[in-house]
Amino acid sequence: MTQTLYGEDPDPSEPLPAGPLYVPVRPGPSSCTIRLFRTPLGGRTAVGFTSERRLVATLGAHQARIRLAEPALRALTAPLGVTTVTVNPQFTAPAPAPDPASAPAPAPAPAPDPASAPAPDPASAAATPAQPKPAPALRAG
Repeated sequence: MTQTLYGEDPDPSEPLPAGPLYVPVRPGPSSCTIRLFRTPLGGRTAVGFTSERRLVATLGAHQARIRLAEPALRALTAPLGVTTVTVNPQFTAPAPAPDPASAPAPAPAPAPDPASAPAPDPASAAATPAQPKPAPALRAG
């Protein structure tokens, strides 16, 4: 089998080092941590961009970044079991929205203290018809 030597080869026979990359990080109190991402199949991958413009176009201007050579990025992520480095991804999915069903329910309002409530006037109570109680809310099961 012959090896293709063209620069336009979409699947090169041997991965070449990408050189210095802009790597997205999460800043911490004393240092920063490399952000890891998921591939479409769910595997973990480190990500690097060949230009700051590409990083900003994909992750936004507020994404913190550092410059690392591709071999250094691999060396930092290999102990974590991450062996894939994705260079210049063009699409990222937003973080999943929180599930409203799993959100904690708001705390019920405290019941009024009967000792601090004013006593009802018997004359006005007789003139006001009793209000029906609302039906309980139904939920789809």
